[in-house]
Amino acid sequence: MDKKTTLEMIAAISNANGTSGFEDEVVAVIRPYAEGLGEITEDHMRNLYIRRKENNGKRPVVQLDAHSDEVGFMVQAICPNGTLRIIQIGGWVNNNIPAHKVWVRNKFGEYIPGLTASKPPHFMTEQERKAPLEMKDITVDVGAVSREEAIEKFGVRIGEPVVPDVTFSYSETTDLMVGKSFDCRLGCAAILKTMHTLAGQELNVDIVGACAAQEEVGVRGATVTSQVIKPDVAIVFEGCPADDTCVEPYMVQTAIKHGPMLRHIDARMITNPRYQRYALGLAEELGIPVQDAVRSAGSTNGAAIHLTEKAVPVIVIGVPVRYAHTHYGISAYADFDNAVKLACEILKRLDEKLIMSFYYRSAARQKLHRLRVQISRDNMRGTL
Repeated sequence: MDKKTTLEMIAAISNANGTSGFEDEVVAVIRPYAEGLGEITEDHMRNLYIRRKENNGKRPVVQLDAHSDEVGFMVQAICPNGTLRIIQIGGWVNNNIPAHKVWVRNKFGEYIPGLTASKPPHFMTEQERKAPLEMKDITVDVGAVSREEAIEKFGVRIGEPVVPDVTFSYSETTDLMVGKSFDCRLGCAAILKTMHTLAGQELNVDIVGACAAQEEVGVRGATVTSQVIKPDVAIVFEGCPADDTCVEPYMVQTAIKHGPMLRHIDARMITNPRYQRYALGLAEELGIPVQDAVRSAGSTNGAAIHLTEKAVPVIVIGVPVRYAHTHYGISAYADFDNAVKLACEILKRLDEKLIMSFYYRSAARQKLHRLRVQISRDNMRGTL
């Protein structure tokens, strides 16, 4: 899969509409790009599985994960004036929501255009101007002039999804991609690119790609996919929030154009340190640019996967995304490409022995550790 085809794939997946629980269109877009890789199946949550055709069922299983949903909204109520009250699906900052184009799905399954709106400043009191914006003060306007018209003419009904209206673009000059839902449609594209790159190659592991639903509302899809796949080890692709425009220079750990980010910790997972150090060391050995980060907040599907059955070693390979969880994201294609390169190089080397080294200390290291403990105890007794 060359760069041109890859960018076309990223554009198609990014442009697809699919908030949490409504990933149907995303799955439909992904499927053609998975053709020829192996068996493609879905479950009742619209989780999509791609089982590599070279799998033989006798080797350790690697789960490649990304999530297919995006942050968006849901219609909560239809106001008498025809505007729509909405709730958040996934995490937003309220001030980032108004004054953007969106798509609202109606009862006919069509996505109709709308605008996110708030009270114009001309009609605000001084107190309202200073007050924080609340979700109850944000509406979607599809152009209806009454509740009846919104329902009858526009086909609006409560419970329908609302998504940002953004079209993907790429600049060859800057190597930058601009679009919506890079968290985590870039991850879905990375699974496909990785599996296409390794197609036909003999490996020492079986690979199952899984595009999981409903990550943005609590890693729900991956809770299911990890139970179905039962991986021995996993790679989670993520569109991770870039920090290069919002923290002190010495704290920047997820800058665009500096390679994918591998996190040591977040709010819901301490990354397996042996697997993490192996990946970082391999990247350094091969000259693949990477960044490692310590995150005090946020989480990924790794939260569910690493707790599956006997516990699973997981690393997160994140493509930095400026302004994640807003209508627009900015990412560098080179970071995406290096995320795929690193994943491919790891998969080429994984085997049962290497995977076991992520679970346990080697026998030699265990013996050395016991010796050091004994010496320490003897020295302590000698001082008493």
